[in-house]
Amino acid sequence: MKRIYIAGPMTGMPDLNFPAFHAAAGALRGEGYDVVNPAEINADPAAGWLECMRKDIRELVTCEAIYLLPGWEGSRGARLEARIAEGLGFQMIFAEVARAEMEVM
Repeated sequence: MKRIYIAGPMTGMPDLNFPAFHAAAGALRGEGYDVVNPAEINADPAAGWLECMRKDIRELVTCEAIYLLPGWEGSRGARLEARIAEGLGFQMIFAEVARAEMEVM
């Protein structure tokens, strides 16, 4: 089973964008992925950015793929996670592309 990390914007988003993270996690688990969801790792909305990133990156490096939610490009944390994933040779899955491909099927 492929382990996949979800990355996307949180800071400044309503509910820290947790609904989008949870929806993606549910869909990916339904497809058979072992999902690492930062919204589950960092459930405390009062936690600081650096503290969260340290936890997230520890989990990210255990994965083989990264799933990038819409708006990830505007998120400092998600951009960092994407750079790490790309540097480690992970499969990069872009939510918009994956969704469009599903609609074609």
